[in-house]
Amino acid sequence: MKNSKPEGAHNKSPLRLPLVVLSLIFFAAIFSLESCGVYSFTGISTDAKTISMPEFYNNADLGPANMGQTFTNSLKTYLIQNSNLSVVQEDGDLQMDGEITDFRLTPISPVSTGNSTQINNASSTRLTITVKVTYVNTKDEAMSFKDKSFSFYKDFTNDQNFTDIQEQLTKDIFDRIINDIFNASVANW
Repeated sequence: MKNSKPEGAHNKSPLRLPLVVLSLIFFAAIFSLESCGVYSFTGISTDAKTISMPEFYNNADLGPANMGQTFTNSLKTYLIQNSNLSVVQEDGDLQMDGEITDFRLTPISPVSTGNSTQINNASSTRLTITVKVTYVNTKDEAMSFKDKSFSFYKDFTNDQNFTDIQEQLTKDIFDRIINDIFNASVANW
């Protein structure tokens, strides 16, 4: 079988060179944005160096007693891991405080018993947690907000014992709320 390409022909695609050039231009643009402070690969868009926050107060009627401390520690850990910010006791460039305002269990997915004299039960329950936050950016007051509520929920089936899954459900909800708080404040999304 004969090779259909003439001798001396190269196997390079005619689009390869422009793609390489475009890739280099793209990466150069990203790095120049990084150095200008427009965007940071750490996920934050501020030149602040420190953040301070007292423990979030647990003002919910239900929920574990240590919920405020757990939330505050989780939020601090997230900020340390996802930014270049240092957590300080007070007077940080960024300041955040708040409270847990709601920890609520709501029956969902009602199941009919088929008997009008019996109470219909729910097959699932929803755990909802709400956190109210005040955020002060001393470097740029326009980015600050006061008493903004962040809420999320998780559903679980009623054949599960709530006591057995409460810690994991609470952690999952806190993770989502913390991400939302980070995006609304430090990341400024």
